[in-house]
Amino acid sequence: MIIDYRPVFLVLGFMLLILGIGMIIPILVNLYYGNSDWAAFITSSMITCFFGIAIIISTNTKINNLNIREAFLITIISWIILPIFSSIPFMLSKLGLSFTDAFFESMSGITTTGATVILDLNNTNPGILIWRSILQWLGGLGIIIMAFTILPILKVGGMQMFRIEGFETQEKVIPRATQVAKNLIFIFSSLTILWIFLYFLSGMGLFDATIHAMTTIATGGYSSHNSSIGHFDNISIDAIAIFGMLVGSIPFLLYVQCFRGKPLNLFKDSQVQLFLFIVIFFVSIVAIYLYWTDTYGLFNSLRYSAFNVISVITGTGYATTNFNEWGNFVLILLFFLMFVGGCAGSTTCGIKVFRFQVLFEISRAQLKQLLQPHAIYTPHFKNKSLDEEIASSVMGFFYLYIITVCILAVLLALLGLDFLTALSGAASAVSNVGPGLGSMIGPAGNYNLIPDLGKWLLALGMLLGRLELFTVFVIILPRFWND
Repeated sequence: MIIDYRPVFLVLGFMLLILGIGMIIPILVNLYYGNSDWAAFITSSMITCFFGIAIIISTNTKINNLNIREAFLITIISWIILPIFSSIPFMLSKLGLSFTDAFFESMSGITTTGATVILDLNNTNPGILIWRSILQWLGGLGIIIMAFTILPILKVGGMQMFRIEGFETQEKVIPRATQVAKNLIFIFSSLTILWIFLYFLSGMGLFDATIHAMTTIATGGYSSHNSSIGHFDNISIDAIAIFGMLVGSIPFLLYVQCFRGKPLNLFKDSQVQLFLFIVIFFVSIVAIYLYWTDTYGLFNSLRYSAFNVISVITGTGYATTNFNEWGNFVLILLFFLMFVGGCAGSTTCGIKVFRFQVLFEISRAQLKQLLQPHAIYTPHFKNKSLDEEIASSVMGFFYLYIITVCILAVLLALLGLDFLTALSGAASAVSNVGPGLGSMIGPAGNYNLIPDLGKWLLALGMLLGRLELFTVFVIILPRFWND
């Protein structure tokens, strides 16, 4: 298959144009609040729109059919180029971030990681704060559209199990993908508006409510305050955030089905059932431990455990307290929970629940085979047999995920970071969680002190985790570029 680069750049051009138009929002916000940084966003918008329009005009083509390699390129290039252009406002504004810091902040935003290098969010101009939340909102929306349109076609890490009916033939991909994207955009936008309303009713100002609604549904975790959600110290806000993080962790196509009159499908899905079980189990374990060690009373043990465990397991990265002070037992649990993630087709990252289900079924079949060597056992998922292609794809993903985290941790350690910071930083980046463990990058810390090379390594980890690893690694193969 010959790669036609014209549709690849056409899609990129439209994405840059959308990104440039999106910068109008922080312009208006800064004008409303009388902040002079509106000029930085005007310049950034003009630059981004110029390149977007120039690319669109120069391609002189239409998107009809895409082969697999073109789909790979669109996915990878867009998630690299967009952070570059979205970093321009961070450099031109009064923040004056270096390109390294600006790119790190942008990549963290678009991949919905939530790690930040900005030291004082409380006094950061409102345009920058709303821009960070827009990046996470766009990134969350982008990944759920990809999860049902591109990743199943690319057969990345077992995602082919979620191929939607109507994607079987190449001719149906573009129109069917457009229809699916419209439905997902409607649901995603509706949930965001609902959470703005709920946060506002709970006592947040409209500006804070908008920022946190966008980053809650996107499970991104960017906040407008240094102490994150803990700044408000409000039980109602905590509960709304908890529910929102859970909502963002469930497959969004199930919400489309609910909208179409099939609400029971949401509770019948085995992946959702297991995810909710995992959440309830570990929230209970941590709450019991906090109460048993007299860290908090019974109610606060449950409150802080529920919020922070769900924030970590969903990869949101909000915090209501410094859980580094909860002891090694909780820190170890939270470290492993970083890898879990939510459900496939949600805004969360991590390994994802369905892959644990598949791995369990494969392991169970192997154990039965050992007991009865002449029998044939086939692993199943959702009452359907798993073929060898899916099984090997999921096991390959597990292997590559762990190896990637380990290599990244070793490289960070070579830069002089301590063991806990290096390992949790690597896990947090690849799992797109945001805060790591320890005093430097923990919930009360910041990534500002990480060396520049370390920030580039972590940004690469964020990209790899968000695009399910194989999507990025495949372009390294010489065969990918051969006709």
